[in-house]
Amino acid sequence: MGLSWLFFLLFLGDSLLVNVSGNIVFPVQHKFKGRERNLSALKAHDVRRHGRFLFDIDLELGGNGQPSETGLYFAKLGLGSPPKDYYVQVDTGSDILWVNCVGCKSCPKKSGLGLDLTLYDPKSSSTSSLVACDQAFCTSTYNGQLTGCRPEVLCQYEVVYGDGSSTSGYFVNDNVQFDRVTGNLQTAPGNGSIIFGCGAKQSGELGTSSEALDGILGFGQANSSMLSQLASAGKVKKIFAHCLDNVNGGGIFAIGEVVKPKVNTTPLVPNQAHYNVVLKEIEVGGDNLSLPSDVFDNGLRKGTIIDSGTTLAYLPQVVYGELMSKILAQQPGLKLRTVEQQFSCFQYNSGNVDDGFPTVKFYFEGSLSLTVYPHEYLFQISVSNNDNVWCFGWQNGGDQTKDGKDITLLGDLVLSNKLVLYDLEQQTIGWTEYNCSSSIKVKDNSGVAYSVGAHNLSSASTLIIGRKLTFLLLVIATLLSFIN
Repeated sequence: MGLSWLFFLLFLGDSLLVNVSGNIVFPVQHKFKGRERNLSALKAHDVRRHGRFLFDIDLELGGNGQPSETGLYFAKLGLGSPPKDYYVQVDTGSDILWVNCVGCKSCPKKSGLGLDLTLYDPKSSSTSSLVACDQAFCTSTYNGQLTGCRPEVLCQYEVVYGDGSSTSGYFVNDNVQFDRVTGNLQTAPGNGSIIFGCGAKQSGELGTSSEALDGILGFGQANSSMLSQLASAGKVKKIFAHCLDNVNGGGIFAIGEVVKPKVNTTPLVPNQAHYNVVLKEIEVGGDNLSLPSDVFDNGLRKGTIIDSGTTLAYLPQVVYGELMSKILAQQPGLKLRTVEQQFSCFQYNSGNVDDGFPTVKFYFEGSLSLTVYPHEYLFQISVSNNDNVWCFGWQNGGDQTKDGKDITLLGDLVLSNKLVLYDLEQQTIGWTEYNCSSSIKVKDNSGVAYSVGAHNLSSASTLIIGRKLTFLLLVIATLLSFIN
């Protein structure tokens, strides 16, 4: 569910890992790949997110981060012995790995994504074990045993997201299957033992079938994440990177020390649940925005968050207003139309948008900058065979929930086509512009660097990502005025 205003009721602790060295691979793809979807569905996805890897691991990516195409990424991983495949959303905004389990109440039975959903059954795996409330995994969270805890009582979890959807169940310990990198663009099977959530009840959007997956794979900073568990076992470094390709689809997702390309970084704000950074200023077309001095301060329900699972980019109202005014000043004759009460769209017949609109640049602590080009913050849509309609991906955070109105949230819109590096050992994050269809170099524990390449998985329903969004009739009717 990505970046979420979410509340964890978790029991954390240690886990075991089979001795494996090298880099690791998981297949990953975009959740909405190749599907028809309207803009309201896209925005609703982000709203739900805001309501909620020392070996080096290579997660195979698929899909596309363009707002008009897909929306988020998911991975295929194996759980249990013998292993069965599960499709889980890759999420830097939450922590635990959980999957739907046999006997689950309100769990989706099918998916509109063209995927076969699988319910995890601990009894069918020879390597599974239940986690009790008196085990270290639970007691480490509560600094001791909970009142009423007995050896037969399971260690339970519950995650409640801001939109009211929730998942609850109990923790199990079992093998996770992956492909570890053994050479340049080469892998071999590997497995480790981790603790993850066994979903017994879902509610809200998590129980629907249109966008259903088997679960969520969190890459947050908490001790309960798969990354933290593998790192605490001394088998991986607490470092991962992704490169999301919104040109060709798919991309790169690796756990381990990236040695090529080199990436400049900025410090993470300490003691935060998400990947918070210090944003200093914003520049549009070479001019700094005139903003209140405290607009980017970090604090309760304030600050700047990097979240690869959010599709768009959300800015505080005063920032959004100034930024849009600066952009539109270069196109004074532009006629904007509001689509679905939230997207500013227009017809543009003057060639390349990069020639007609300004570049936006974000400056962060530590001399790190993030450049966003017009073709990245604008997304093209097709209406009645007219390919010249464009929409802005910048969103007014003031129109969101009260809790998120002062937060700057940078999602796939600005992160695509960049290698983003999360170094939790040094508590830094950074990025560099990169060809996400190429490869990166990741160093293993022995000091040898191997190439990790790009991937683009396909769901059962489609092998090709559509380059344009086909709108529902409501949206088509709204935009027909552009062409008439």
